[in-house]
Amino acid sequence: MIVAAVPVKDLVNAKQRLMGVLSPSERHDLAQAMLTDVLRALADAALDRVWVVTREPAVTAIARQFGAEPLFETDNRGHTAAVATAQAAAARAGADAFLTIPGDVPCVTAAEIRALVAALGPMPAVVLTPSRSGLGTNGALLRPPAAMPLRFGEPSFDNHLAAARALRLEPAIVALPGLGLDVDDPDDLDALLATGSTTESARLVAGWRLASRAAGPSALR
Repeated sequence: MIVAAVPVKDLVNAKQRLMGVLSPSERHDLAQAMLTDVLRALADAALDRVWVVTREPAVTAIARQFGAEPLFETDNRGHTAAVATAQAAAARAGADAFLTIPGDVPCVTAAEIRALVAALGPMPAVVLTPSRSGLGTNGALLRPPAAMPLRFGEPSFDNHLAAARALRLEPAIVALPGLGLDVDDPDDLDALLATGSTTESARLVAGWRLASRAAGPSALR
């Protein structure tokens, strides 16, 4: 059994680094669209179970639309703590392997998720996908779920490589363009549009860009 976990903070305060170019309602809508895109890809990949780690009722409702199960946390303790909670729950549930990806990678596809699974070796095994910058870790697949601790925040990718090798595990590195593109900064919005993606998130951002060009230089970038 493979369990996938997506940690999601509240949508209202999402994407603080985009405050300079997006309004609060736009940041909310983008976070919701990205989560929808991620959960759709996971559903299409047909993994055994998908969990969304959150304390937000609105996020829980979205998760259930795609057959994902909410894994409740009482506080927003951060990405690393949410993943650790899911890892421990996966081990208790008897999962063979544990996958975690963030909720802000709207270009991830079911084919990419299946590529991660295909790279998984015999126990113990670690598969990692770097972020577009090469600094972050946008995909981590472990067999068994407790094969190694996961700690996020740049430069987590190099840190995860070092942690795995310290445990005498040689990670499989699978670079994936869709999963690698996490949307955090204004430049990431441009990168999302440059992909030519037809995801819900890309359509949303494209609409804002078209509106801004029509409105003139004082509008969104």
